[in-house]
Amino acid sequence: MEPTCPCGSGKHLDECCGRYHAGTPAPSAEQLMRSRYSAYVLGLTDYLVNTTLPVQQSAVDRAAMAAWSAQSTWLGLEVESSEVLGGKPEHAFVTFTARWHDAQGEHAQHERSGFVQQQGHWYFLDPTVPLKAGRNDPCPCASGQKFKKCCAGFF
Repeated sequence: MEPTCPCGSGKHLDECCGRYHAGTPAPSAEQLMRSRYSAYVLGLTDYLVNTTLPVQQSAVDRAAMAAWSAQSTWLGLEVESSEVLGGKPEHAFVTFTARWHDAQGEHAQHERSGFVQQQGHWYFLDPTVPLKAGRNDPCPCASGQKFKKCCAGFF
């Protein structure tokens, strides 16, 4: 029997987030966010790093990500909203609550995460990884726009 996808869709893993973990680009920011939650549940640290904005990937704390994934019992994901902002490149916000249990007890993290689409792939804009860009510098997402006109509002 096929396992159910951890993202809460009710679908089988291979029909849902599993295909994104295998390399198919997520078609929306919400699907990327759901697949990232599932990657935490399944311990897929490489996927989590690879779906972070490329300019941020080398600064992601891979060890902390892997430890959080492994030391947590994941209890569920609730997506509150997904809003596509449009533009070139396309940006989006996904608001959700992720729940987990660890040695310190049960937790819930309510978050509004930012995403950007780049060459047909959605990427997570990680607010914990500083972008080295001034307001008038080219945006690190490679849009060709100034940072202040592009991704600055997501940090």
